[in-house]
Amino acid sequence: QVRLVESGGGLVQAGGSLRLSCAASGNIFTIYDMGWYRQAPGKQRELVATITSGVSTRYAESVKGRFTISRDNAKNTVYLHMNSLKPEDTAVYYCNAEISDTEVPVLRDYWGQGTQVTVSS
Repeated sequence: QVRLVESGGGLVQAGGSLRLSCAASGNIFTIYDMGWYRQAPGKQRELVATITSGVSTRYAESVKGRFTISRDNAKNTVYLHMNSLKPEDTAVYYCNAEISDTEVPVLRDYWGQGTQVTVSS
């Protein structure tokens, strides 16, 4: 079974920084696109950033210039470096990855359990 595990969340003051990590493990054949989403209380989950296997990136307008997504394919890991954090960034951040499982000949979306990021004003 393929699993995604996020880490690095926490409490920071506005203007601070955090680095989130998401490691994929299990019966992985190939990892394609990876990304980060977030969901604040009472709001829908939204895209934060994505990165393709070819390292092309895309960011939500609200985080451009502040967040950087990257990946280490050797470690099956995607990162989200968050700088100049704002209270509006407070949310549960979820890792997402498109993965072909060696036991399942289908490309599927996998999600981590989420990591809480809280930014105080």
